[in-house]
Amino acid sequence: ELRYGSTVMRLDFVWLRDHCRSASCYNAKTSQRSLDTASVDLDIQPQAVRVDEATLFLTWPDGHVTRYGLEWLAKNSYEGQKQQVMHPRILWNAEIYQQAQVPSVDCRSFLETDEGLKEFLQNFLLYGIAFVENVTPTKEDTKIVAERVSIIRETIYGRMWHFTSDFSRGDTAYTKLALDRHTDTTYFQEPCGIQVFHCLKHEGTGGRTLLVDGFHAAERVLRQAPEHFQLLAKVPLKHEYVENVGGCHNHMIGVGPVLNVYPWNNELYLIRYNNYDRAVFNTVPHDVVRRWYRAHRALTAELRRPDNELWVKLKPGKALFVDNWRVLHGREAFTGYRQLCGCYLTRDDVLNTARLLGLQA
Repeated sequence: ELRYGSTVMRLDFVWLRDHCRSASCYNAKTSQRSLDTASVDLDIQPQAVRVDEATLFLTWPDGHVTRYGLEWLAKNSYEGQKQQVMHPRILWNAEIYQQAQVPSVDCRSFLETDEGLKEFLQNFLLYGIAFVENVTPTKEDTKIVAERVSIIRETIYGRMWHFTSDFSRGDTAYTKLALDRHTDTTYFQEPCGIQVFHCLKHEGTGGRTLLVDGFHAAERVLRQAPEHFQLLAKVPLKHEYVENVGGCHNHMIGVGPVLNVYPWNNELYLIRYNNYDRAVFNTVPHDVVRRWYRAHRALTAELRRPDNELWVKLKPGKALFVDNWRVLHGREAFTGYRQLCGCYLTRDDVLNTARLLGLQA
């Protein structure tokens, strides 16, 4: 047991041997472990232990010496991780977001400078949405903008999708109907991380985009009824996409809870919410069903609060990036001809780009 500042750490000796950062145990050039973890005796005990103001020294039975900085241990111990947030965020409703006056980033600055890209990514990480202005309204230029931050994720919809209300796919999105708030690809085992929207043309009325911070709504549920939050984070659901339209034949099933949290600090990292695509609810016994419906109703009520609704009119030249693991989107009904393009991005690559620019992601 060690204390560093306000953190009291309980460290197992096998853990301390496994994480040794000496040259024979860890390759600092590749940041990879060299030690064979399975070869470490589970009951290993050090022959000697010494602690000074900043360092822990352990001498093992074979004479090997391990050194740890206490600050490193405090940060990387279980107790330290419980106190840390993996992804810093600003939770918002419509008023909070509008008062923040989050700036859009100009396309040229976004494409040509690290400063513009970093500003965009910081906005995206904090709020789960970000805009790029003055994008040439073509599918080709939208693709260039998307690839600035990530690899485009190819799905059953292709790489860059381009659609109107022609019902060319078996999905309500390909109509003029209103769409309630939801996250996309809940029927993928790993839902797509980021979605890009760019309205290329709209000759008509309506069609505003609805955005809702799902994490803000979930946080309110956690404060008001923690038992509902825990149930939504525990019960796995099936979401399903069945398509038989033209030459498109697909049957996708994704399984996971509505709320996904890191177990060591209860931090929410993914919301999977789409009532259109939720499959038959058959993954819990009878005595849990009604409790789950109550919890789902509580979350839905928060997601549908009018003060949580941010309405945005997408126009040619303004590309919207949405964190599909956090922010729900929807659409009001519209008239006339409306043409959108966009794509899904691989989340890992977006976060990789952010970290390389010095952001916590």
